[in-house]
Amino acid sequence: MENQSKIARVISNIERLIVGKRDVIEYALITLFAGGHLLLEDVPGVGKTTLAKALAQTIDCGFTRIQFTPDTLPSDVTGLSVYNMQTGKFEYSQGAVMTNIVLADEINRTSPKTQASLLEAMEERQVTVDGVTYPLPKPFMVIATQNPVDYLGTYNLPEAQLDRFMIKTSIGYPSVSDEQAMADKFLGKQFSVRLEPVIDAETVTRMQEEVTGIKVNRDLIAYVTRFIQDTRKDGNISLGASPRATLALIRASQAKAYLEGRSYCIPDDIIKLAVPVIAHRIILSPEARLAHVKVDKVIRDILKKIPVPVLNYDAGEA
Repeated sequence: MENQSKIARVISNIERLIVGKRDVIEYALITLFAGGHLLLEDVPGVGKTTLAKALAQTIDCGFTRIQFTPDTLPSDVTGLSVYNMQTGKFEYSQGAVMTNIVLADEINRTSPKTQASLLEAMEERQVTVDGVTYPLPKPFMVIATQNPVDYLGTYNLPEAQLDRFMIKTSIGYPSVSDEQAMADKFLGKQFSVRLEPVIDAETVTRMQEEVTGIKVNRDLIAYVTRFIQDTRKDGNISLGASPRATLALIRASQAKAYLEGRSYCIPDDIIKLAVPVIAHRIILSPEARLAHVKVDKVIRDILKKIPVPVLNYDAGEA
């Protein structure tokens, strides 16, 4: 009950700046509590950066924004060794990634070499500079944004990096009523107010540990693995989901159950998270792309072919 109250306060706090996008806020929190990373891909001006900053301000922890440009260097991200003339030794100068929440703004505007500098941090929660490894603080989360319509001077993220993002989603345009509410807040200068934190880093770390204890039925694990296996056999897909995707979908489902106050996962968790967790990890076949087949539809069609397990929670099978 206490955790549910904290989660409700977090959502309410973020909604002071993000109007009418409860599902996107929940995706961000699922990613955070699952210990993953979030990729926001959308057209300009819909609030991608605002969402990331609102989440960071809601948590009393370290936050860094990296505005990626073509001349951003890997050392700007990971840090570098600087020679100290007084001591006669090289000392580590921290990079922007050495914090709790990193906003990688317009990540596809920087070079592949700089993009790759995030790989070790995202997967292993550490950075290695000149042969010395430095652990990252807990919790650690990368929130990256990219613009899908502005291709000039951009570098698409490689599959290896896309696979390290637990969830990819978009905010989308607001409804008429939500956009009017945004205008009212703008005129009332409510968007210029800095959010006060409602939880701290230690609490988030504890919540992440509690998420790992959410029960996942064996039949549900079989359901997930069957789904992932079928993405590798589908004729519309040339590159199926990786084993990392299997683990990401399970962990995200645990976080969703935790967000909703349950101690166990249900099939609906898998079904609702399948697209945001899996869609960016697979590559459609050339024939499917020529036929303008949507990856979301392919994923849903695969799920429809798999029998949904019936779980008997009363019998303690959850």
